[in-house]
Amino acid sequence: MKKVGNHNSISRKLLFSFTLMLAFSFTSFAQDAAPAAATEAPAAAPSADPVKGKELFNSNCAACHKLDAKSTGPALRGIAEKHEMAWIYKWVHNSSDMIKSGDAAAVKVFEENNKAVMTPFPQLSEGDIDNIIAYTSEVKAEAPAPLPGAAVAGAADQSGVSNSIILGALALVMLMLVVMLFLVNNVLTKVAKSNGIEVTSKTPTTPIWKAFAKNQFLVLVTAIFLLLASAYFVYGFLMQVGVDQNYEPIQPIHYSHRIHAGDNEINCKYCHSAARVSKNAGIPSLNVCMNCHKNIAEVAETTATPEYSKAFYDEQIQKLYTAVGWDKTTQSYTGKTQPVKWVRIHNLPDFVYFNHSQHVTVAGVECQTCHGPVETYEIQKQFAPLTMGWCINCHRKTDVKMEGNDYYTKIHEELSKKYGVDKLTAAQMGGLECGKCHY
Repeated sequence: MKKVGNHNSISRKLLFSFTLMLAFSFTSFAQDAAPAAATEAPAAAPSADPVKGKELFNSNCAACHKLDAKSTGPALRGIAEKHEMAWIYKWVHNSSDMIKSGDAAAVKVFEENNKAVMTPFPQLSEGDIDNIIAYTSEVKAEAPAPLPGAAVAGAADQSGVSNSIILGALALVMLMLVVMLFLVNNVLTKVAKSNGIEVTSKTPTTPIWKAFAKNQFLVLVTAIFLLLASAYFVYGFLMQVGVDQNYEPIQPIHYSHRIHAGDNEINCKYCHSAARVSKNAGIPSLNVCMNCHKNIAEVAETTATPEYSKAFYDEQIQKLYTAVGWDKTTQSYTGKTQPVKWVRIHNLPDFVYFNHSQHVTVAGVECQTCHGPVETYEIQKQFAPLTMGWCINCHRKTDVKMEGNDYYTKIHEELSKKYGVDKLTAAQMGGLECGKCHY
């Protein structure tokens, strides 16, 4: 019994020591985690809503501020750690008054940002500002590190068996079969000779080319066929001269219509505004690009594709900055510009007249009709052949819009009676006359 008691006593002591060790470990962990939690916790009102703050930030602040990079104004992530909330309320409501009053912090911010005057927001309540600060105080999400398995899988995909290797293997197998057939034939021949079997060869016949030459009818038919086929292929080749359908040149700055017109739903005529009022659609000025890219220096991770990484797109934006002379660090133009030598894609012959405004504004033709689904193009290409026949087919099947056009309304009744239709095509309105498209 004594031994058992001692054993129980020792067990209780060990259990107690183990409990103390656990308690000490948890206490140490809590003490270590506390400073991190204190630094990561948003310095905003407890009732602030970062989701609403993001909406307010995007609608009021995003034009001049970014979370993690300087724009027209300073980066705003962690701004609550630099200034008291009372100061921030006053600054947002009317920063100019604070600067005029000589507030040292306000004057410093003003001078550090090229003396850009911040728009006052008296309509934002303190609760709204608390929500914005809660959003700007969120910890920046770090990109997840790639898993080891993912790297192995990627390497396996890149080092996978290619089509060339498969074709090479098949060619090798065929060559081995031919060699084996040749060897088998030799073996059979030797076996036949060893057994006294005579291998007879076929009696020679008239060569096929002599038999063909003696048949005058076949010669005549073949000659006619070759002449017609040659004429057909020569005509087809000549008709493709100057037709650059699917022409897809590499531009000096990679511009993705998929991202701009597709993902961001930017209207074609925002960049190509001349298409509404001019003969030519025009190449957008780089200043049009800077309307957005003054505050967009990098793209989101979700924009990247297997062919084009995020770093690639960011490099293209930097090319734009270099060309237009924009210093994103100081948020100012340097005056040092470099012309961009864009490669022209669509090029009609000089004797062809085509007016963008007549088709886009008057006729209401969508850009995709001639240029294809540009919102899906990573690299812009020539979608249509732009041949005379292609244009004529469009004029034959496209109805003219009469609504709101007094000129067409006056002659619509007369032409409708002439053709016996309710709607008139461009061809019926004179769209096939030579002088409409040729000088």
